[in-house]
Amino acid sequence: MLIKAEPLQRTGSFKFRGAFNAVSQIPEDKRKNGVVAFSSGNHAQGVAAAAGLLGMPAVIVMPEDAPALKIENTRGFGAEVINYDRYTDDREAIGAKISAERGATLIKPYDDPKIIAGQGTLGLEIVEQIDTAPDLVLGPCGGGGLISGTAIAVTEAFPNAQVFAVEPEDFDDTARSLKQGTRQEIDPDARSICDALLPTTPGELTFAINLALLAGGLVVSDAQVKEAMRQAFLRLKLVVEPGGVVALAAALSGAVDCRDKVTVCICSGGNVDPNFFADVLRGE
Repeated sequence: MLIKAEPLQRTGSFKFRGAFNAVSQIPEDKRKNGVVAFSSGNHAQGVAAAAGLLGMPAVIVMPEDAPALKIENTRGFGAEVINYDRYTDDREAIGAKISAERGATLIKPYDDPKIIAGQGTLGLEIVEQIDTAPDLVLGPCGGGGLISGTAIAVTEAFPNAQVFAVEPEDFDDTARSLKQGTRQEIDPDARSICDALLPTTPGELTFAINLALLAGGLVVSDAQVKEAMRQAFLRLKLVVEPGGVVALAAALSGAVDCRDKVTVCICSGGNVDPNFFADVLRGE
């Protein structure tokens, strides 16, 4: 089994890839008005860091229950953070309002060709770094930007590779959508510790790509996620957040048969609350 370790990426997750690709392409005459984004944390940090590097102001709309570490890091990159209730407020409407009022460019978290292309650099690196053709590539899936971009790169180079999206239990909208052939939604009462993977439905652009290229969707429980976090730390010496470890959880739990197969697991981020991580390591 091979691990693509994105906790070691700038800002601690793959999200910087797409964020920088999108922000860097904003025309010069629009940069003074800055950018606005909505995110549970990793896209937030990616956009904030990219904007800071390019000398642009950033406003990030984040759920009030996002891990404190992600909110603190986003502010640390120089962004203004506006909180909202993820269960009662509409983050897209809030972001659109701010964009209209300030003339800021909205950087969507996944349903944007520039974001998908940026995330796809992870897939390109897998292609360049692997010594043999992979049989399986497993990656986390929220809105679908990472797995769609990765699938484009991997399947182009290795047509026989099977790429799977992995989601938390009860947030399996992509898995169900792939089976149904149309975008499905999650139950509004669903909850998961995987705060990075909680969109209510797949992205429109990302789902079209995933429907064409993915081998299917896999689902893991919170308990399996916690065990994978422990194993990543104990065996691989990696700190991986809940949403970032679901692919490894799928491999370790047997959600897909990896025996005698060249398997690549994408561990997509490591921005986990320290106290929560300590509880997980203690088996709580």
